[in-house]
Amino acid sequence: MTETVLIAGTASHAGKSTLAAGLCRHLARNGVSVAPFKAQNMSNNARVAMAPDGEWGEIGVSQHVQARAAGVPATTDMNPVLLKPRGGGESQIVVDGEAVAHVAAGEYYESHWEAAREAAIAAHRRLAADHDVIVAEGAGSIAEINLHDRDLANVECARFADAKILIAVDIERGGAFASLYGTLALLPDDIRDRVAGAVITKFRGDAALLDPGIAEIEAKTGVPIVGVVPHDDPGLPAEDSLSLPERAAADGDPTTATELGADDGVPDDEAVRIAVPRLPHISNFTDVEPLAREWGVRVAYVPLDSGLAGADAVVLPGSKNTVDDLLALREAGFDETLRAFDGPVVGLCGGYQLLGERLTGADVEGTGSASTVAGIGVLPVETRFTTDKRVERVTRTVEGVGPIAGASGTATGYEIHAGRSSPTDRVARPLGPESASTDRVLGTYLHGLFENESVRDAFVETAFEASGKSRPAPRGERAETSREDRSPYDRAADLVADNVDLASLDGLDALDAPDIADPD
Repeated sequence: MTETVLIAGTASHAGKSTLAAGLCRHLARNGVSVAPFKAQNMSNNARVAMAPDGEWGEIGVSQHVQARAAGVPATTDMNPVLLKPRGGGESQIVVDGEAVAHVAAGEYYESHWEAAREAAIAAHRRLAADHDVIVAEGAGSIAEINLHDRDLANVECARFADAKILIAVDIERGGAFASLYGTLALLPDDIRDRVAGAVITKFRGDAALLDPGIAEIEAKTGVPIVGVVPHDDPGLPAEDSLSLPERAAADGDPTTATELGADDGVPDDEAVRIAVPRLPHISNFTDVEPLAREWGVRVAYVPLDSGLAGADAVVLPGSKNTVDDLLALREAGFDETLRAFDGPVVGLCGGYQLLGERLTGADVEGTGSASTVAGIGVLPVETRFTTDKRVERVTRTVEGVGPIAGASGTATGYEIHAGRSSPTDRVARPLGPESASTDRVLGTYLHGLFENESVRDAFVETAFEASGKSRPAPRGERAETSREDRSPYDRAADLVADNVDLASLDGLDALDAPDIADPD
């Protein structure tokens, strides 16, 4: 019989996704057939997966990551209901991988929630038929008493999956014991009876200092604290913008922003800086993370009202609402800043659409009434929006021109977008028919672009050339460690195996397995 463990949380961003991915990998490398599951997710970071009908569909990035950790192909059954916020109080509803409606929160619960619940039950049933363990992830806090009658990701999932519950408690923000005590007190009785244990996450310092508090909270609640996980980022792709680095300083200078990649030991004056505008409806921002892992590269998220002083290159990320983000960008004057910027620029998906000459059918994509909106105008393309949506895994032949001069071979990734882009003038198409490039600016719908080594290496080289700096040679421990050796999935599994007493979780027999992975 398939066992389901639900990793719930006392709050959002409590480490649920990391625990779920780590547990998936831990079980998989011990020979257990395991699959991830999240009944309902809200995220604009999505990936492509196979739907039950054999077509491509969308799921949240965390379940895609957890599927890779589990060593199984990602399917839409792993995240049967995905809500993608688009502004104006609305979200796009994606069920079994397919976008079905744009609705406000109230309308969703009135007219779509029952169908979503049935889709989630059916998806879990299909997964249970093929796997021994399902690692389910909750959403936000499991103690939202205003939602307990319609909490699909937590309460309903625990019931229809007959799940045991492991609660993640974020200690970094303070009040961890109070949060756990209050969470348990507010749970419905049948859900409270399913709680097998709790894990304190993101702890810094000597865990022995927690012993008196742990003893008291266990005495008060009867729920065991089965682990204290140290504050350590294994490098898994982030699910939402809560995980983005802090905003840049007031002067907007990317050199004073919190930067990804700043731990490589390269002196700041030898590194290049890639600025990523913080679009209000930013999506799939994890596309830039492979750049931050490159030696001598810094990635800085910058507010739209900032300049680009100190930036050597720019990547415009995806957007769930291209039209509204374009208007916000123009209001902040960032369109003029970008037109004046003379370094390499890459636009990904919605970022690509922003760079064109105009957007038509804008009232379909945006929340306003204008049907045509002028773009930034640095690429000779026009994007037309309709209600159709493209969701597909693709492989493109690469022509090394413009910001990716020197790249070759093929690039593999996925496309998730509304709108189709066509040229208004002769232009290079280095990544297939819907890409466009000048000698300075590249636009493409290919998410995962920088996961392709040839393209990533060419863009980083172009950024160094534009900066006038020499690309530093890798050296030291980081240089000697390959990306495979530094697998974030194995690091997440090690966090779980080394710091969580899985054997003590009553009723979860499949978790009581020693870690047989080679420690080297």
